Amino acid sequence: MTEHPSPREGPAGSTRRGVSSSGPAPVVPLGRTPVRHMDRLQYLDVATRRIARGMDLDETLRELRWAAVPAFADAIVIHLHDPLPVGDEKSPTAVVLQLHSVDRAPEARTALLMPHAEYGDVAERVRPVLDGRLAKLLLAGQPAFGDTPGIGLAVTELLGPTASAPGTLPPGRRLIIAPLHGRHHVMGTVVLLRRPDRSAFTADDLLVASQLATHTAIGVQKAVMYGHEASVADTLQHTMLPSSLPEPTGIRLASRYLPASKTAQVGGDWYDAIPLPGSRVALIVGDVMGHSMTSAAIMGQLRTIVQTLAGLDLPPHEVLHHLDEQAQRLGSDHIATCLYAIYDPISHRLLMANAGHPPAVLLRPNGHAEVLQVPPGAPIGVGGVVFESVEMPAPTGTTLVLYTDGLVESRDRDVGTGVEALRTHLRSTPHRHRLSSLERLCDRILTALAPGPRDDDIALLTARFEGFPPDSVGYWHLDPHPLTAGQARRLTRRVLHRWGLDPLLDTTELLVGEVVTNAVRYASRPISLRLLRTDVLRCEVTDDSSQVPRMRDAAPGDEGGRGLFIVDRLAQRWGATRLSTGKVVWFEQQIPKEPPYHGS
Repeated sequence: MTEHPSPREGPAGSTRRGVSSSGPAPVVPLGRTPVRHMDRLQYLDVATRRIARGMDLDETLRELRWAAVPAFADAIVIHLHDPLPVGDEKSPTAVVLQLHSVDRAPEARTALLMPHAEYGDVAERVRPVLDGRLAKLLLAGQPAFGDTPGIGLAVTELLGPTASAPGTLPPGRRLIIAPLHGRHHVMGTVVLLRRPDRSAFTADDLLVASQLATHTAIGVQKAVMYGHEASVADTLQHTMLPSSLPEPTGIRLASRYLPASKTAQVGGDWYDAIPLPGSRVALIVGDVMGHSMTSAAIMGQLRTIVQTLAGLDLPPHEVLHHLDEQAQRLGSDHIATCLYAIYDPISHRLLMANAGHPPAVLLRPNGHAEVLQVPPGAPIGVGGVVFESVEMPAPTGTTLVLYTDGLVESRDRDVGTGVEALRTHLRSTPHRHRLSSLERLCDRILTALAPGPRDDDIALLTARFEGFPPDSVGYWHLDPHPLTAGQARRLTRRVLHRWGLDPLLDTTELLVGEVVTNAVRYASRPISLRLLRTDVLRCEVTDDSSQVPRMRDAAPGDEGGRGLFIVDRLAQRWGATRLSTGKVVWFEQQIPKEPPYHGS
């Protein structure tokens, strides 16, 4: 329950309580002068428009208090259903009313609602008696005067037992109980009171109270639904974003997502980082046009499509092409922008394509910040657009910054100006901060470019390229013939011995021989063998056949069919991925830890 204690000057020089000094200025005729018979229509027009413009619960009820006190009543008591019902389903529990706020004109503090208590003895939590007078009043949904026969019990339930004491409440028709009745639910009640020295309520005033209660109930219901939609949309958005980023070798990642200041205006911004065969990583950022739960849902579908396409290991421009086709199947009115990049830590190269998205920015270790010039193409969903992949070097220590337009565009700043502001900020970042963690870099970017309320949500993905050291990679192209498996085993033994991994020699030779033998059986072009030494030993064998191997039970008399079984039993992890040009079969082994040195 709230009652605003600080006085303020109301309209027409009156002093009153109920709204903070930051509240909107009252509009004539909602002033000190009581509403007269000829003013009622004008008063209702202004009051209901003020109540209707509230976007949240507190704002809606604040406008009701402004409208009611002191122009129509000297005090107002508002109780709300707890919890407030959402939607059209009927609540399975009994109605419980919780005191929300009390507002009194200054001159009424010594005459209404138990003047010797700070908030009076108004009941803070009310459980209407089943089949009691208050329950029937709420069910009827119509306002009633305080002198209506039998209404005293309802007054006592709402205002507390001391309300029935002599002299506590003004006599005659100076009290109205008006239920807040929504479309299908009771939303609460409003009690309006007048001082004894003020004229009593009339039948016309009862109609005014009914209109105030009706518009307030609609406003409360709207605020509840607005808040519910905001919560659902925000949950939907966060659920569809990655819960965590992968930790692939050769690259460090950090991300941020900030919803718009008005959370019900959630958009379709997303980001992703997807490990690809060959230790490469796909980096994606996208934005579905619009702000609604529909945008968030479309974003989830597009993100799923991108993940599926990434699994096929297609180049960026082909991913965007197929994404565009799928987006058109979702509906012609769904438009999105997307930037798709692939980083190869072994070749230290970056391949990128753009579908109408703001350009990425590359920050080099020396402080030079460059806006990457990639043909932007048209947004996803337009159809019939040719996308282009651009390859560029990605030196060790370079940081790639991907983002959505909410970071660089606002009401007073266009995208071009915002991108330049981002580049300037990155370029002016001190050296120690450029080399610090990406988490801090993300925070610095958001603090500099999005410090205040946001009209749009923001997705930010940063990637720092670390690459693979050349002496940790072994790579060969081998012609497919019967002796290739033996050649692959010899090359493997030579490299593992150079790396000091002699304990893995026998097992790795056996596994390489099995995988290469399978590749030779189906390949029509040279196969590739690659060994990578990181925290694990990884072997990758690539050939031009799209037939992915599957484990099967070999009969006792079969000559083959046991290779993958051996790989499955001896390798720590293994897998096979279909590529646009064939497939890659890989396996990993744990590198033995060196025994601790105890000294002499």
